[in-house]
Amino acid sequence: MSNHQTEDVCVNDWVNQVLDTVKHNTPATQASAYAPSNIALSKYWGKREANFNLPVTGSLSISLADHGTKTGLSVIDAPAHQVILNGEQVGEHKSFAIKINQWLDRVLPSDLKLRIDTHNTVPTAAGLASSASGFAALTLATNTLMGWQLPEYLLSALARLGSGSASRSLWHGFVKWQAGELADGSDSIAFPLKPQWPQLKVGLLTVSSLSKAVSSREGMGRTVATSALYKQWPQKTEADLASIEAAITNGDFETMAATAEHNAMSMHATMAAAWPPLVYWQPESLVQMQKIWQLRQQGLPLYFTMDAGPNLKLLFEAQHQADVEAAFPEIQIITPFSHVTEVRD
Repeated sequence: MSNHQTEDVCVNDWVNQVLDTVKHNTPATQASAYAPSNIALSKYWGKREANFNLPVTGSLSISLADHGTKTGLSVIDAPAHQVILNGEQVGEHKSFAIKINQWLDRVLPSDLKLRIDTHNTVPTAAGLASSASGFAALTLATNTLMGWQLPEYLLSALARLGSGSASRSLWHGFVKWQAGELADGSDSIAFPLKPQWPQLKVGLLTVSSLSKAVSSREGMGRTVATSALYKQWPQKTEADLASIEAAITNGDFETMAATAEHNAMSMHATMAAAWPPLVYWQPESLVQMQKIWQLRQQGLPLYFTMDAGPNLKLLFEAQHQADVEAAFPEIQIITPFSHVTEVRD
């Protein structure tokens, strides 16, 4: 048996242990759930173990309210799962369908097949965390369909198997994902933070809605394996995480936002130093960065963060919204804490 097969068996054994007696529950006819996308303020980039999706470092994110994924599940009489994305059926050999099928085959009885209707309100695979919200919504909907009634920390760990960042998308508001130390990842889970920040705004500047040429999963592996700058990353991001969490507790916008921007730029630097180089930016991305830096020099407290994609997420507070909208007429503005008490479907 190959190392990959051995690791796969270990994951399946862990899943079976978690689900124990509930894996073979009689399913409901259908179920649905919504999960928000999230943007990491302190990034997750690099895995200590790939099969369990275990990160090298912890991370901390802010959720994007009604920008995310709604997923409906229904039991079907068919030989295979059917995956529908934004109203169109996805071929079984497409990577999107393969990942969903792999996750479902881990957690469901082998004879149970589903129709998965997924609708994203953010572009798919464009650096706006669609996979995070997608697997979080899928996990929540499956929990309901199968009557698992699992605690949220276990749902976070199960969602992580589909997409690492999905561990953070089960909640609205600020969410922290702890890296953990255990080999099976049972302590690599996320949880919501108590502080709320009603004045905080996130602005989406969409440079491109096209799927990125190199997936985050592939990009992480390349960066860890070939970037000489990556050895400084774990210590840097753990320090940033602590600084951001303290700033959130203290309501210190400048420290929180400046640290988030520095963290994002440091992550992209490690990618650019990989070989072949990883540059997710488009020329327009840099134009928008320069504009933000110029506005900040002029006194506007405006910062940004970027995930593995060309799109920018601006960070600012409500009292400056008019100035931000004047500078960026095309911006989509999100109020993350408008949904913190939302009850999921």
